[in-house]
Amino acid sequence: MFGGNRPPRPQICPVCGALVGVNARRCHECGSSLHFSFAAMNKRLSGLIGGDAPVTTVLLIANILLFGVTLVMTMEAGGGSGLRVLWGVGNEAVYRLGLLLPWPLMKYLGEWWRLVTAMFLHGGIIHIGFNMMVLYQIGPAVEELYGSARYLFIYLVTGVAGFVVSSYIGGHPSLGASGALLGLIGILLAVTSRRGGAYMRQLRSQLISSLVILFALGLLPGVGVDNWAHGGGLVAGFVLGRVMADRAPITPSEKRIAAGLGWLSAAAILACFALMIVHFHDPLP
Repeated sequence: MFGGNRPPRPQICPVCGALVGVNARRCHECGSSLHFSFAAMNKRLSGLIGGDAPVTTVLLIANILLFGVTLVMTMEAGGGSGLRVLWGVGNEAVYRLGLLLPWPLMKYLGEWWRLVTAMFLHGGIIHIGFNMMVLYQIGPAVEELYGSARYLFIYLVTGVAGFVVSSYIGGHPSLGASGALLGLIGILLAVTSRRGGAYMRQLRSQLISSLVILFALGLLPGVGVDNWAHGGGLVAGFVLGRVMADRAPITPSEKRIAAGLGWLSAAAILACFALMIVHFHDPLP
């Protein structure tokens, strides 16, 4: 009350929630670092940007920033004027920023990092607008259900799985977050098929109806919807949803594994973008 100094308080482990000592650097229960862990970083990130879905917010920001860079490069190359940016950007811009290539060409160049970088690129305002709307709608729900660390792992794995199928079977260049977004829908389908109740049945019916419309659009000529990437991401998400427990990690061991998956996913994304920067000025094939 009179301005006296308060004694330091014990800390709470961001991974397992245990009460630890004032000067402790690691949790005595789970062994996690109190200052450098995925959960600790996620907690700071939540305080910085607000909300209960910090990874979804970061993904939204990253996609929008990359699209801004794509637009600037397109305009510098003499394109992107008028309404053209609604559905198209410069081919050289998206290639240098990490466009997915057909499997034989990507194998010849050894540029496997494109499987990740292409997830953050979009081909126009309509493309990114639709994808980011879907991410904003369903991303927070999946992140809250599985936890931020496992959510990032799910997003990365399903997006890469979709592009593997697209590149190997589809055999054409591709880009966009829709493979990962279909992975999130696949996760939700697995959850609704595991849980009972009228709400789960209604949600599953809505998801299936949306999928039928989406894949039907992909069959129309000139639409540019990558059904191979969508199908690969959807199947990968459903499989992960059947394998993984549909709840956030509870025990210390589950939280350690989830944190490891989160760090691994974040490191893989950063490494792929680092490789993109290294090869940015390579000659065009």
